[in-house]
Amino acid sequence: MRPRTLPTLALVLAAALAWSIWGPAPGTTRAQAEPPTAQAGDGALPADGEAVAYFAGGCFWCTEADFAKLPGVLDVRSGYMGGASANPTYAQVSRNDTGHREVVEVRYDPALVTYQQLLDAFWRLHDPSDAGGSFVDRGFSYTSAIYTVGEEQARLATASAAALDAAAKLPGPVATEITPAGPFWLAEAYHQDYGELNPIRYNFYRASSGRDRFIDRVWAGDTTVYAADTVDVPAWSRPIPSDAELRATLDPLAYRVVRQDATERAFSHPYDQLDDAGIYVDVISGEPLFSSLDKYDSGTGWPSFTRPIDPAYVVTRPDRKLFVVLTEARSRVGDAHLGHVFNDGPAPTGERWCINGVALRFVPVAEMEAEGYGAYLTAFEAAAR
Repeated sequence: MRPRTLPTLALVLAAALAWSIWGPAPGTTRAQAEPPTAQAGDGALPADGEAVAYFAGGCFWCTEADFAKLPGVLDVRSGYMGGASANPTYAQVSRNDTGHREVVEVRYDPALVTYQQLLDAFWRLHDPSDAGGSFVDRGFSYTSAIYTVGEEQARLATASAAALDAAAKLPGPVATEITPAGPFWLAEAYHQDYGELNPIRYNFYRASSGRDRFIDRVWAGDTTVYAADTVDVPAWSRPIPSDAELRATLDPLAYRVVRQDATERAFSHPYDQLDDAGIYVDVISGEPLFSSLDKYDSGTGWPSFTRPIDPAYVVTRPDRKLFVVLTEARSRVGDAHLGHVFNDGPAPTGERWCINGVALRFVPVAEMEAEGYGAYLTAFEAAAR
């Protein structure tokens, strides 16, 4: 997770004041609150033709209020989803150890608003690239998620997330989890329609959280429909596997490198001495990272390159885990730890991108077209002339 801009002291003060400033309205206690009731996320449409969708976009007061403004949305309710326990309370969920998120249930008329339009609204009401929470609200219960109802919602949500990633619109890769909906547990009564019933407290919280400042900065004037058929999604693009899937499919060292920032031993990976023509792609996302045309033998024991194949697919950030500050390299879409960048490389860049071989997958020139990387063949054709 990239460092947040809000000072730590401000977070502490906000947490200390949170309950007194924007907790339940005076006179409302948890004992008096409406007990939660389960609603199955089984995809069944009500008899009157309504459809239902579930989204987690941080604080459900804000998510509820924003969805309620959309034409075609019939009702929005705040609740909890994702954990194993039944009838969770706000106090339990906010401890971030139940596996639940703050979620809104959106009931809508498909003839008036499409699921794709709900997705585009969802991206714009929070920061989908924040893997650690949402603005001042930190922890799992405030992280971004789309709980899909049926295969069509899953298809549209996955394609939309891929399109948004390909557009490089956000500060980092989309961190939104896309997973089938489970039981929806209605939140306590004082959470429902909170913005409407408690405008002073709600507006104070919202203004203080930084949500609207982010939305204005990132989304102002953007009317793009983030869908596979309206955004140029690369042919190589594929959904990002869950952490559980990565643990099951990657060898243990690769998982430790890409997800826990470990480093493979020098001279241990065959890519260090590989001279074949082709490109090196992210082992998680498949995004193109480096070309053999920019590879050289640095003598360090790790695959080394003078530059990325496309700067749009890599990000760098300070790494302070050691006694000196290094520059870490990560893939933008897959958010995989790749290695580090040093300023002791050869011309033309003077840079040495020192990369863990287990974080990469090599695609030979002969296979690039079939795997969706045909756009990068031009450089190899020019080098062969």
